[in-house]
Amino acid sequence: MSMSESTTPNSPPAEPWLRGTLTDIDPVRRAVLHALELSAEDAARWTGPLSDAQLLARPSGLPPIAFHLRHIVRSLDRLLTYAEGNQLTPDQLFALKTELAEGSAAEARAEFRTGLARAADRIRAISPDRFADPCGIGRKQFPTTVAGLLVHCADHTQRHTGQLVTTAKLVTAS
Repeated sequence: MSMSESTTPNSPPAEPWLRGTLTDIDPVRRAVLHALELSAEDAARWTGPLSDAQLLARPSGLPPIAFHLRHIVRSLDRLLTYAEGNQLTPDQLFALKTELAEGSAAEARAEFRTGLARAADRIRAISPDRFADPCGIGRKQFPTTVAGLLVHCADHTQRHTGQLVTTAKLVTAS
């Protein structure tokens, strides 16, 4: 389907997975990369016009949008560390504990952009030959495969992107 078939003049462009891009990449990594692209686009659309105060606001006690921006990329970093066959570093564990910490909205936005780009590079570097390889997650080494972990990267990213969009709608409505 071409862009002209998938959109009308006043509709948003098709989601990344419908654009016919990344066709040189296997379907598993392509789907994950498309999920990251969609997250970047949704975050830009919904957080771009927000003030720093709005990005740090906690409507109804919800985590702030800045938390979701940090959490998405820090989670990707941790999950991809496991996919690469490594364990978390002390710096990654510290970053996990500080995701909710107050920081500037500009820092959260910058971390999100650079973190997504780094995650995309790391995903591209994982060979499809490793998809069935077992890997353990966390201290308890919960079992999964590299492909299962990559799919979770997409799922988790989209879940938190949805939460940041909902929170953005709440802070702009108030």
